[in-house]
Amino acid sequence: MTPEKQSKSPGTFEVLKEDRHTGARLGRLWTAHGAIDTPVFMPVGTQATVKSLEPRDLDAAGASIILGNTYHLMLRPGMEVMAACGGLHSFMGWNKPILTDSGGFQVFSLNNLRKISEEGVTFQSHIDGANFFLGPKESMEVQRILGSDIAMCFDECMPYPCEPDYAQKSVTKTLKWAAQCLEQPRAPGQLVFGIVQGGEYTHLREHCAKELIAMGFDGYAVGGVSVGEPEDIMLKGVADGSRLLPRDRPRYVMGLGDMFQMCESVACGVDMFDCVIPTRVARHGTAYTRTGSYPVKGGSYKTDLRPVEEGCTCYCCQNFSRAYIRHLINVSEILGVRLLTIHNMHRYLEFMREMREAIANDSFAEWRKELAMTLRKE
Repeated sequence: MTPEKQSKSPGTFEVLKEDRHTGARLGRLWTAHGAIDTPVFMPVGTQATVKSLEPRDLDAAGASIILGNTYHLMLRPGMEVMAACGGLHSFMGWNKPILTDSGGFQVFSLNNLRKISEEGVTFQSHIDGANFFLGPKESMEVQRILGSDIAMCFDECMPYPCEPDYAQKSVTKTLKWAAQCLEQPRAPGQLVFGIVQGGEYTHLREHCAKELIAMGFDGYAVGGVSVGEPEDIMLKGVADGSRLLPRDRPRYVMGLGDMFQMCESVACGVDMFDCVIPTRVARHGTAYTRTGSYPVKGGSYKTDLRPVEEGCTCYCCQNFSRAYIRHLINVSEILGVRLLTIHNMHRYLEFMREMREAIANDSFAEWRKELAMTLRKE
């Protein structure tokens, strides 16, 4: 489905079609840098680059939006540099939409380098040990300078498992910070998404969702999933966090990138995803295909002249063999990582196109069942 040529105002979200049997839906979100067809996967460009890929590689793969990170860009290159270079789009040569994470995930992932207070988080830089503070005001100011199309509220991503009392206090803090984020200045056309937290606790997820809806955000995310919990609890968290969200706003599950889990989340009405999986596993010599993943760097492929995935139309598969990719990876040549990342990103974005087509053709239920059988060998 091709976006309309005539732009609509940033924040407009159109539900184009809904599946008859599940919560899956086709949507279109308009931003200051164009439209995004959903469900969509957002490649992660943490430090102003999707690792090993150029913007033209992302264009060729069909990427319509990428993600950047407040915490990392705040440290390097810093906001003085970013402001002088005209913001993140200009800095990295990407003219399509960008979503920026607020830095809240680092509250979770850098637990040995931070101290949380009611006002925000004092961090010790993982680069040089310098102390700095990040709260709702600071996070939104960084995202304003970055000029992202979608800015995420500063929140606390709680760990799993999490004691009920701590979870309750964490949600209260996240809601307080969300309200403060809405009060801050924005870049022109910048949208702001609230983040539903609550861990494994249904009542906290529902409470957080209701409070955020009352505040009136441009879109809503489900956070605090895929943080080490079992899959059934993770998918329950997605369902709990998304079921009350308004139909006329986009829904985003943060950090989720397993194909089966994304499909199940789309069945719950989720529209947007991001994850480092396609780039990270490529650096370790793993390829994603229609039937799952496999280690291209394995010895059994050293004379295999087939492409990484037969039938794939990406640049990697149209020009190079498994034997060549394996050789490059095993001798630590950067080209091997780049070519395998091109393939993995193509597969991920093609997967989302296939999902959108299934919803458009009223065949999502069958497509979902076949996917489960293929990936889970059920």
